[in-house]
Amino acid sequence: MTQLHSQAIPSAHMANIKSAIKTVRRISKQTLVNRSRKSRFRNAIKKMNAILDTRNKKEALEYLPKLNAELMKVAKTKIIKRQNASRNISRITKKINVL
Repeated sequence: MTQLHSQAIPSAHMANIKSAIKTVRRISKQTLVNRSRKSRFRNAIKKMNAILDTRNKKEALEYLPKLNAELMKVAKTKIIKRQNASRNISRITKKINVL
């Protein structure tokens, strides 16, 4: 088995062609990057929801631009769809306005 950044690829399924081997290596690296970015996106949403649960409007308004930037960064790299990011921001903004 070949180890690529803590991901094991079984030798029986390993590609023989040099370009295919490089593609597998590139995809496994990109998967780790995407997973990291998606995790940051989820953590940002969770942090905002925690702020909203405390009903602290000032803190929520301070964190909103950071959340917006994080969501758009993830949407720009196609990890989530742009509409998904916009919908999340819209819903959170509505919740802030209700506070």
